[in-house]
Amino acid sequence: MTGLFGAAGFAAQQAAPQGPDIGVFLMFGSLFAIFYFLVLRPQQKQRRELESAVKSASKGDHVVTAGGLHGKIVATDEDTFTLEIAVLKGQSVRVQVSRSKVESVVGAKSAAKGDDSDQNKEKNKDQDKEKDKKLQGGGS
Repeated sequence: MTGLFGAAGFAAQQAAPQGPDIGVFLMFGSLFAIFYFLVLRPQQKQRRELESAVKSASKGDHVVTAGGLHGKIVATDEDTFTLEIAVLKGQSVRVQVSRSKVESVVGAKSAAKGDDSDQNKEKNKDQDKEKDKKLQGGGS
């Protein structure tokens, strides 16, 4: 009987030494590629866009800081912005913020366009109300 168990043990020893499975390497490689294209690459693109926007920010642009302050740039320095965040009793409230703590830049021209789009929304609402009145009046 020991011969039978000995033969089974000998067969197991011969089958064990195999090379690394190529499927494992392909799986990890494909997971890394998916992670890179879905997470890392878009994040790097956003970071580059923010850096260029902060570098090109100038007086009059509106910014949002990492702390959540919204303000208008009134002065720039090499490493800092001076933001006007409020006007109280005729005096402006100004703070200095490091350029690295700016989360987003909204140019003065972009802010004006946002106001126009709000006006367009109001016009569209008025037009929709007029259409509804016509439909209700025509149906009765």
